[in-house]
Amino acid sequence: MKQFSALLLKEWRENLRNYKIFWIPVVFILLGITEPLSNYYLPQILDATGGLPEGAVIELPDPEPEQLMVAVMGQFQLIGMLVLVLAYMGSIAGERRNGTATLLYVRPLSYTSYFLSKWLMASAVSLFSVWAGFLAGYYYTAVLFSAVPFGEFVAFAATYSVWIVLVVTLVLFASASMPNAGLAAGLTLAALLVLQLIHSLFGSRWEWSPLRLPNYAASFLDIGPDANALAWTLVISLACLIILAATGIWFAKRNRAKTKV
Repeated sequence: MKQFSALLLKEWRENLRNYKIFWIPVVFILLGITEPLSNYYLPQILDATGGLPEGAVIELPDPEPEQLMVAVMGQFQLIGMLVLVLAYMGSIAGERRNGTATLLYVRPLSYTSYFLSKWLMASAVSLFSVWAGFLAGYYYTAVLFSAVPFGEFVAFAATYSVWIVLVVTLVLFASASMPNAGLAAGLTLAALLVLQLIHSLFGSRWEWSPLRLPNYAASFLDIGPDANALAWTLVISLACLIILAATGIWFAKRNRAKTKV
């Protein structure tokens, strides 16, 4: 436990030194406010670009607040995921590549504590960023349009948070298994792309796929997901998370000999 605390403090200082605890939340907050602001000022934007007849008036129906929150989640699914992959792709592979890990590997080291300290810090920063982005989007949506019921919003954000933790675990697994950060990012993005492709083809036959978590999150803003399907999806997601973490720990230990000296 003492070693885990020391490693966690190291991760905190590294995230502080690299400004990850500042710039990652800022990116998600900007993504969160983009949708409500762009939809609110869309008529003025179209008017400023010109090309409309003299005296023409632009009238667009107000989007539903639920649609805006789902659109915010869509931004997180594209740009947000890429930000998290790029931020944490070198967590383990980068330390081996630049020789920093040598200072740790020469001492008695619990690779479980080593991996989990990185996982906990990356998950905490990612979840804080996602919730900050969602809350920013929720606030501007409520001010400019109307508010989503707060209970539905919390269930929506909490379900999506499980997906975020799963993705962060996949990133760290790739970082532990690959020789450098670039390959770790490539493996993560390729895995997500292939899984999404398989899900689009066959996902309708399996309601318990972890890839359905964003869909189940969005359904909280509508009629709500099927409780049984969501429960089994969360169980399978937890199992996948444990398997990825355990395999990542094994790879971190197995690849220690590849550390640059």
